[in-house]
Amino acid sequence: MKTLVYTSPASAGHKPPEGHPERPERLGAVERAIRSVDGLATAEPRQATREELARVHTRRHIESIFETGPSDGLASIDADTWMSPGSLEAALAACGAAVEGVDKVVAGEAEAVFVACRPPGHHAEPERAMGFCLFNQIAVAAAHGFAGHGMTRIALVDFDVHHGNGTQAYAEREDRLFFASIHQGWIYPGTGSNADQADNIVNVAVERATGSKAWREALEEKIFSRIPDLRADLLLVSAGFDGHRDDPLAGLDLTEEDYAWAGERLGALAKEHAHARLVCTLEGGYDIDALEKSLTGFLRAIAAA
Repeated sequence: MKTLVYTSPASAGHKPPEGHPERPERLGAVERAIRSVDGLATAEPRQATREELARVHTRRHIESIFETGPSDGLASIDADTWMSPGSLEAALAACGAAVEGVDKVVAGEAEAVFVACRPPGHHAEPERAMGFCLFNQIAVAAAHGFAGHGMTRIALVDFDVHHGNGTQAYAEREDRLFFASIHQGWIYPGTGSNADQADNIVNVAVERATGSKAWREALEEKIFSRIPDLRADLLLVSAGFDGHRDDPLAGLDLTEEDYAWAGERLGALAKEHAHARLVCTLEGGYDIDALEKSLTGFLRAIAAA
């Protein structure tokens, strides 16, 4: 697939407190992964507008984030979620990249887009920031597909080790979006049980220590098998690499080879069942070496699909 990666200097300006897992050093792993894959095009995004954010988030939430961003020092939203002077610009760039990514695949200028920006977004709910996330860029991308391009069906797969509660909250009010999440059960944020299902929502909560075979089978049987019948205009992916066995925040037993496999399968599904339109955003992945290896395999597999 013709693959475009968005990066932004603004991503480095989001600086939570010392020792926070979602640290700027993650960008070094991301940049090394991008450089190691041949044939990737790169670009810098614009910032998302308030109007684009308001397709997902309430005006009150948007203004709160704009007002909370400090001119110096740090501002705490909750125990996990912080803003530094550069955080607002970083979050707006991440959302802008997701919006532009949709435009690029619709125009045929790319078949796959990876948004290599931070902070992550899938925990951000329409009315609040949480879980390291300020705005929900993958939901903003979906909303842009509907409002900006007249799409009638979008499929969204979230394989971050934590449930994408914020994205599900958007899907609960937008039935044109099919949202499917595979994640470790009973860890943060405590949502997404196997009983939490709807016509357009699939949650697959796996046990601690789940490894390659069971994880791949669950994805194939419970999520990927649903994609062909959707006839989606676009395939979106919340790509979190924190299910790796070396990640400090969870307990799955995945390897970088599993993420390469996921990239291969998602690329094939997008080509066959979503008009060769695939847009992915970076979510978790907090062990630096594991993130670099996992993202390298994922990007290489998509580019080769």
